[in-house]
Amino acid sequence: MTSPRPRTARILATTALACAAVTAPVGCGIEPSDVIDAGAPASGVKAPGRPETGVQLFFYGPAGLRSATRPAKAPADPQFALDLLLDGPDHAERQRGLSSALPKLSGRLRARASDGRVDIGLPVPPRKLDTAALSQLVCTAANAEVPGGHPPGSVRVTLTGSGSRVGPMICGGDTAFPVVQPSAVPSSR
Repeated sequence: MTSPRPRTARILATTALACAAVTAPVGCGIEPSDVIDAGAPASGVKAPGRPETGVQLFFYGPAGLRSATRPAKAPADPQFALDLLLDGPDHAERQRGLSSALPKLSGRLRARASDGRVDIGLPVPPRKLDTAALSQLVCTAANAEVPGGHPPGSVRVTLTGSGSRVGPMICGGDTAFPVVQPSAVPSSR
């Protein structure tokens, strides 16, 4: 003979759950209301699914090359982005521990962008810049608005100055790399 207790416990549990489901919405203390007119819709808010417009600059932090995005009214071309980069990190970026590896340049840097390419003219030989400084320049230029719609990792950046040339280079996330061109291997026949 089986005990009636387990069956009674199941019935009580089922009844308690059903009761809770029915009474929970009623007992929460929120009264129904009509639509309330609260004025004009919100403005100045980013539309869902639309990327925020900003200028992406690259500085150095304790863990290496890091991006910092500054607000902009429109997408920035490489010249504008590099001009901002040369001004160095702002107060908020310094608070994040970011700094610049770029030396003070004696003249103006010039950037020209074309389909998937950026050519940067420097007032110094680019070979005199260390890897950190080159990475800042290449990654900032590649992440700007470059014609052709290429992703930043495929934008080729070449740096020239004082008869010296470095590149083309690409931004590999946290450093810049030279573009390696495959060479023809002679057949061994």
